[in-house]
Amino acid sequence: MKLDLSCGRIGVKANQKQAIDYASRFGFEAVVPDAGYLGKLTERQLADLKSEMQSKNLVFSAAGMPVDFRKDEATFKKGIAALPASSAALQRAGVTRTGTWLMPTHNELTYNANFKQHARRLKQISQILADHGLRFGLEYVGPKTLWSSKKYPYIHSMPETKELIAEIDVKGVGLVMDSWHWYTAHETKEDLLTLTNADIVAVDLNDAPAGLAVDEQIDQKRELPMATGVIDLATFLNTLNQLGYDGPVRAEPFNAALRKLPADQAVSATAAAMKKAFALIN
Repeated sequence: MKLDLSCGRIGVKANQKQAIDYASRFGFEAVVPDAGYLGKLTERQLADLKSEMQSKNLVFSAAGMPVDFRKDEATFKKGIAALPASSAALQRAGVTRTGTWLMPTHNELTYNANFKQHARRLKQISQILADHGLRFGLEYVGPKTLWSSKKYPYIHSMPETKELIAEIDVKGVGLVMDSWHWYTAHETKEDLLTLTNADIVAVDLNDAPAGLAVDEQIDQKRELPMATGVIDLATFLNTLNQLGYDGPVRAEPFNAALRKLPADQAVSATAAAMKKAFALIN
């Protein structure tokens, strides 16, 4: 597993070079790639960047997937038209992983209609990504406070996401596993043991606020790993290790206090929390 820095997920504004600097300074092993930045580099500039990262013992982790597939068809088509170029930029830089999240509810589409739309659109996206050597992770969103917030609940668990992946049926499509969503979906070690390393594209590591029942947890109010001990990160991480998972692990706490810190302090706090969690691995 690679200790991965995702500046955006901890509220730190940083360009690609700044993110690489933060990752190196605070002991991370991977950093999120920026397709827009990487696509503008000349071959020489890209070679220099790769050399710099190698000297700092850093690799690229999982990129975001830029297509908005959750809105109307015109928005989707506009996004899909631009996807080959951004995917080519990532491939050229040696990036092999991308990911996105699934909204677990909808006001207009029933579960079945939403499933069909997701399968159709994500299949098109997956095929373009696969053509550029990119694995594609899908992250389900577990909190009941969110999936029950609109008229029609949608995918919010691992088994449901596996069904969508099977329907998409493109090689390299897998899961983004988040300890927060694993916890809020009432999932266990046994659920994780149904996976292999090949099924997992990226991992998010979070803790949950104390004093709330599982079904009372609110998605945008999380904690850094090990902050409260509400989520059983020892079981989560050791099971991933048992599966042989060898990809990036990043914090995504959506934490107001963390976001108020100066950038270097936020990165430092995140690094400390992540290293404390990694120390749980037997």
